[in-house]
Amino acid sequence: MIRVMLVDDHPVVREGLRGMLEAEDDLTVVGEAGSGDEAVALDRVAEPDVVLMDLRMPGLDGVGATRRILRERPGRRIVVLTTYETDADILRAVEAGASGYLLKDASRTELANAIRAAARGETVLAPSVAGKLVKRVRSPEPQPPPLSAREVEVLRLVAKGGTNADIGRALHISEATVKTHLLRVFGKLGVSDRTAAVTTAMARRLLD
Repeated sequence: MIRVMLVDDHPVVREGLRGMLEAEDDLTVVGEAGSGDEAVALDRVAEPDVVLMDLRMPGLDGVGATRRILRERPGRRIVVLTTYETDADILRAVEAGASGYLLKDASRTELANAIRAAARGETVLAPSVAGKLVKRVRSPEPQPPPLSAREVEVLRLVAKGGTNADIGRALHISEATVKTHLLRVFGKLGVSDRTAAVTTAMARRLLD
């Protein structure tokens, strides 16, 4: 039997995945987690063969949880299962050590076969994701423009948990200006939310 752990912040998604996977004779769900932090803790006791990891969750996201789990269990097979397929999301997951990247529109058969392949040590990618990676390797994107000193200041305060209002007060600028700086940061880093911006900036050594 292949032992599978489910990580998703939506209970209805976990329930649906459990029903799909346990209909297979060789797959069993050994645990469910609703956040990245829960996943890291549960992985220690559930000892799954494969982890199905959602990407975007409150608190510690799927990329952060993947890094932490693999730090403790380097051989763990983690497959990202998400609705997002932007280049930045894919690269963050792959760089974190994920064994695969699947989309939530996968059929039951596709998902089960991907889990079996991951358990065998193979890399599993949704066709559209594989295409994006191949395209990126063949035609590397030009380096994005650097962040300005003010954008780095804003992002550093975001990393410390500051709201737009907090950041505005600290830097003596309006909330609208803070939002403008963040939108420019998102564009330069190729991300779409604050958590991804901080994670990507740290990975590129733009933040301490």
